[in-house]
Amino acid sequence: MGRHSRTLRPEADAEPGQGLRDDLATALYQEFGRPLLAFVLTLTGGDRQWAEDVVQETLIRAWRNADKLDREPEMLRAWLYTVARRIVIDGWRSRQARPQEVEEADADSVGVPDESDRTLAAMVVYEALQNLSPEQREAILQTYIRDRTVNEVAATLGVPPGTVKSRIYHAVRALRRALRDRG
Repeated sequence: MGRHSRTLRPEADAEPGQGLRDDLATALYQEFGRPLLAFVLTLTGGDRQWAEDVVQETLIRAWRNADKLDREPEMLRAWLYTVARRIVIDGWRSRQARPQEVEEADADSVGVPDESDRTLAAMVVYEALQNLSPEQREAILQTYIRDRTVNEVAATLGVPPGTVKSRIYHAVRALRRALRDRG
């Protein structure tokens, strides 16, 4: 008698109810455990732990539905593989629907917004601007702060665009030096 030509039945002398289910679960695991695990491993992308969980859940569902199962090996195999595939699909869906888990941040490493750095930087820049000539400071304020073009600044100040470009160039170099000196 071949492996798939027999019908999986628990021992005849087993007591009805719980013993019948336990014997069926054991028989299912012995007959289909390894091939089912191999099948599920392909579905889970090689995640052995997840695959073992799926096989266990599949066999639990078979155990719960023992009285409804067709005991022919090919029918059992088809039922087990279908249930396992559906469990894996549900697992993939729940993983996609759930946000990615992240580790909780250490309370000491959580940064609190601190405006002191920004205020200090603004004070350093303000002081550096005060060291510029009034013409250079005006050229910087008009182009960088008020966001005007060189031609607009030239028209406003009544000087040629080349003069505005020169003032900006020298002012930026002086600001870099002053800021580098202050660290």
